[in-house]
This record gives sequence, structure tokens and C-alpha cells, in this order.
Amino acid sequence: MKNTSTSSLLTLSLLLFLSLPSPSLSAERCNPHDKKVLLQIKQSFNNPYFLASWVPTFDCCDWYVVECDSTTNRINSLTLFGGVQGGGNLSGQIPAAVGDLPFLETLIFHKLSNLTGPIPPAVAKLSHLKTLWLSWTNLTGPVPSFLSQLKNLTFLDLSFNDLTGSIPMELSLLKNLAGIRLDRNKLTGPIPDWRFTGNAPDINLSHNKLTGQIPESFGYYNYSRLDFSRNMLSGDLSFMFGPNKTVQIVDFSRNTFEFNMSNVVFPASLTSLDLNHNRIFGSLPAGLTALEFQFLNVSYNRLCGKIPMGGKLQSFDATSYFHNRCLCGAPLTAC
Repeated sequence: MKNTSTSSLLTLSLLLFLSLPSPSLSAERCNPHDKKVLLQIKQSFNNPYFLASWVPTFDCCDWYVVECDSTTNRINSLTLFGGVQGGGNLSGQIPAAVGDLPFLETLIFHKLSNLTGPIPPAVAKLSHLKTLWLSWTNLTGPVPSFLSQLKNLTFLDLSFNDLTGSIPMELSLLKNLAGIRLDRNKLTGPIPDWRFTGNAPDINLSHNKLTGQIPESFGYYNYSRLDFSRNMLSGDLSFMFGPNKTVQIVDFSRNTFEFNMSNVVFPASLTSLDLNHNRIFGSLPAGLTALEFQFLNVSYNRLCGKIPMGGKLQSFDATSYFHNRCLCGAPLTAC
């Protein structure tokens, strides 16, 4: 009797086990078109070991450095990093096939020193793209004006490359753009007279070869962060400040800006101001004592007069003020 019960229990358990779905037979989430495109991208990079998990027998939603949307199962993220992620052996140009991933929202190629060539026009087909991050590579050619077609773009980072030419005016058409980084390239010409239709993005154009003056249109907007340092920019930038501005961090250092600082009103929001190595003259306005500075540097200019006492101004050492024409008072020598 006992053996019969045990046998029946084993039989029932076996039937229940066999009724469970087998992982190998379960439906694959990956969209066939997306899988085909990803395999083309892998082949374009000569099948690097970095992408060894990209094999047709595996669900592409489980492949390395890609992500699928939890609802549609379409590929929405492709993030290839060098360094710790092991992408250092990836070389070649960005394949045009990346433009055939229509639901892509994030595209990142970062710290890949063997990534060369221009940004392909196929990128403009990615109408859902929100983040385009192509940095610390050896990309060449211009900053393409066709990037303005990416209407959903919120963050554009093309920093630390070898991009040349001028900055396209069309980038101001990106209404949702919250941040743009074009720093550490070889860009030339003036800063475009951008007229943003939405909120003004944070902008970093530092370490290029830009010339001319900052367009007056930049005075119409409120920015949080601006970095135009280490270029060859000139002229008066006092219009970038004012009591109603909301800017927090600005770096205009190492250019040839020239204006009288004496009567400039700096906004209460300002926490970091770097104006070193310019041609700024006049005196430091007393209003600076009311600001909660975390960083301040006005060295290597043509400022004169006594450094106002109070606030955070004396919390910085002499290096923040030295090499001016006749600036004096703590932390410099007494007047």
C-alpha cells in the first residue's frame, strides 16, 4: 500500500515537472529586427571579445551593454564603455546600423580610444533618442547640424574628441535639451547666436579654439552652469550677470574678456565664479560679500582697489586674487 502511494506521488510530481515551461522553449523577448541590427553592429567592429555574449542563440535582451524596454521588448539602450567595462579592444567607426534601432533612447560610446571617424548621419534617424554621449574617443569631423533632428534629446555630450569646424546654429532647435558638452575638442569660429525656444541648457564649450564675443542672445536666458574657459573669446560679458539671473556656476577663465567689473551686479544664486586670466578692470563690487561662494578666482586680471571685507571673500587664499594691477587688502597685502 505504501509503495503504491509513493509511486503515485512520484508520477504526479513528474507530470507537474513536465508541465512547467522549459527555459529553452520559452518565447524570446528580443525583437528579431533588433537582434539582426545588433549582430550587424558587432560584425562592423570585427566581432570583438567585448561583445562575446552577442550570439544568435541567446535572447538579445540579455546581451551585454544593451537593454530592452520592459513593455515593448525593443532595444532602448546601447551603452559601450571602455576601461573597466572592457571595451578597449573595440575599434573602428560608429556603424551606420545604429540608426536602425528605432526605439533607442540612450546611445553611449565612452572612453573608446580606438573609435574613429565622423558621427554618422544615420544617428539622425533615432527619433526617440534622449541621451547621446560620445566622449573620450577619437571621433573627427564636425559637430553635425543633423543632430537638431533629434527632437527628444535631453543630453548631448561630445566632449574629449577631435571634432573640428564651427558649432552649428541648429542645436538651439532642441527644445528639450538640458545639457550640452562640446568641451575639449578643436572647434573654431564664434559661439552661435543661439535662440532657445525652451529652457536654456547647461553649456560647456571649454578647451576649444573659439573666437569672437559671446552673443547678446545669451543674456536673454537663465542658465545654471556655463563653462567657456580656455578659448580665445573676447569682449564684454557683464551682460551675462544681473540681479534677476539664476546662474550658479560660471567659468570664463583664460580668454581675453575685457570689461569694468566695478558696477556689475552678480546674482544671489552664484556659488562659483572663475574669471582668471582675462583683461577685466575696475574694482570688486561690494555686493560680492553677500554671495555664498564655494569657489572664486579673479586672478591675472587688471583689477584695482581694496577687496571688500565680509562674506566669503576672505575665506579664499591669495591665489584667488593675485596678479592684478593694484588689488589689495586681505587676503592680499594691506592697502
